[in-house]
Amino acid sequence: MRFLVDECTGPAVANWLKNQGYEVFSVYDQARGISDDAVIEMALSGNWVLITNDKDFGEKVFREKRAHRGVIFLRLEDERAKIKIKTLSRLLLKYGKSIPNNFTVVTETKIRFARPTIS
Repeated sequence: MRFLVDECTGPAVANWLKNQGYEVFSVYDQARGISDDAVIEMALSGNWVLITNDKDFGEKVFREKRAHRGVIFLRLEDERAKIKIKTLSRLLLKYGKSIPNNFTVVTETKIRFARPTIS
């Protein structure tokens, strides 16, 4: 699986994923400051699963009906890097095969999958 890690999610998450053997594009390290529209388009065209903690991407996927290859939305109370990494580790271990093409909402205690309809 290939991951595009949004700028707000941070470089620690991107580095952890790289160390786990995943192919990773870090917006923070490689394209800081690009718009959300550019991020979602880059993820789609590059076949990347987007990891973000920016709720604007829910708006883009569900209201604007933007196509994607998968979005992981980290909706965490504690947004420290170690909590993001622990949460992603749990998600990938249990549900890795369910992530592509789904909008996945992850909290410290719950995981929810949604497959929005794209017109």
